[in-house]
Amino acid sequence: MKVTDTIVYVGVNDHEVDLFEGQYQVPNGMSYNSYVILDEKTAVMDTVDAAFGQQWLNNVEKALQGRRPDYLVVQHMEPDHSANIPLFLEKYPHVQVVATAQAFKMMNQFFSLPSDIQQMPVTNGGELALGTHKLTFVCAPMVHWPEVMISYESEEKVLFSADAFGKFGALDVEDNWVDEARRYYIGIVGKFGMQVQNVLKKAADLDIRMICPLHGPVLKENLGNYIGLYDTWSSYRPESQGVTIAYASIYGHTKEAALCLAEELRKNGTTVAVYDLARDDMAAAVADAFRYSKLVLASNTYNAGINPFMNDYITRLAEHSYQKRTVGLIENGSWAPMAAKVMRGMLEKCKEITFAENTVTLMSAMKSENEAQVKALAAELR
Repeated sequence: MKVTDTIVYVGVNDHEVDLFEGQYQVPNGMSYNSYVILDEKTAVMDTVDAAFGQQWLNNVEKALQGRRPDYLVVQHMEPDHSANIPLFLEKYPHVQVVATAQAFKMMNQFFSLPSDIQQMPVTNGGELALGTHKLTFVCAPMVHWPEVMISYESEEKVLFSADAFGKFGALDVEDNWVDEARRYYIGIVGKFGMQVQNVLKKAADLDIRMICPLHGPVLKENLGNYIGLYDTWSSYRPESQGVTIAYASIYGHTKEAALCLAEELRKNGTTVAVYDLARDDMAAAVADAFRYSKLVLASNTYNAGINPFMNDYITRLAEHSYQKRTVGLIENGSWAPMAAKVMRGMLEKCKEITFAENTVTLMSAMKSENEAQVKALAAELR
C-alpha cells in the first residue's frame, strides 16, 4: 500500500490477538505498522510483531522491488515493533541500524545479536539523508518507553510518530478513531502527560502534513483535530462535559442507586456513561473517566474496604495520573459503610480532585431517603 509515491506501507493486521499487552480488549484486532522510504538510499521504519515476521519480510521485499535496504530505523523497542530485528538482520546483514543509545542497550537485552552489526546511534536533532528525503530524529523519552524517538521527513513533511497517534483496531476494520485512540492513549500513554506535552512542543515548529503511527491508520487530513485531542488528553483537561458513573455491586442495590443517578442526570440533558466494573471493559471505563468532566464511584463496602473491582478501577485511575475532575461518591454497607471513606482516601492522592458535597449512603438497599440523596447529588453534578 502506497502512503506516497516514495513511502510504502509494509505493516500487517493481527486478528488473532484478543488482549493487547495482555490486558486491553481488542475485538477489532491490531495493526503493526512499518514503512519503507525509497530514495537514493532506502530506509525501513521499524519491524512488526514476532508472529508476522515472514509476512512482514515479504511485504518489505515487495516494496523494495529488488533493491537492498540501507537502513533499519528503530524508533521503539517494544516487542510488537522490534521483534523481527534479528530476522531482518539475518536477511540483510549489511544494513545500518539507526536508533538511540538506550534502544541499542535494550536490543542486547531482548536479543542475542551478532557483535558486528552496524550501529548508527542518534541523538535528539540528529539527521539521516536518504537523497531528496531527510529524516530528523526527535527524542521522545517516556512516550511511553525511555528509548523512544520519532522521525520527521522534511521532503514530504511526514511525521513517523512511533506509538503516538496510534489506536486499537486492525486497518481492515472500520471503527471510531477517537474512541479507540482515546482508549489506547489513556491506557498505554496516559501516565506520561508531561512527556507528551514536551513532544508536542517540539513538534509545533514542524510543518506536518501526514502522520504515520505504529498502530492505526495513516493520518492525512484534519491533523489539527488529532493534535488537539492529544493536547487535551496529555494536559488532563476534560474532553467533554458529562458524567461517568462506575459501579461495583454484589446483589444489585448499589447498581440500583447508580442507575437511579444516571436517570436523574439524563432528565436534565446531562451526558452520562455508565459502567459495571465487573462486566464492562475496564479500559473503556478508565478512558471515559478522563473523557468527561465528572465521575461518580459507586461501591459496596467489602471486608471493611471496597469492592475488588472498584479497588482495581481507582488504582488504574491513580496510576494514569487522574486529575482535574469533580468526583461524587455512592456507598453501601449493611452495618458499617466504609466505601466512601476508602474511595475518597484513594483519590485524595490525585491532583486537583474536587469531591461533591453530597454523598449517597445506602444501608443495604435503596430507601426513600436515598432517592433524595441521589437527587441532591445529581443537582450538584449537572
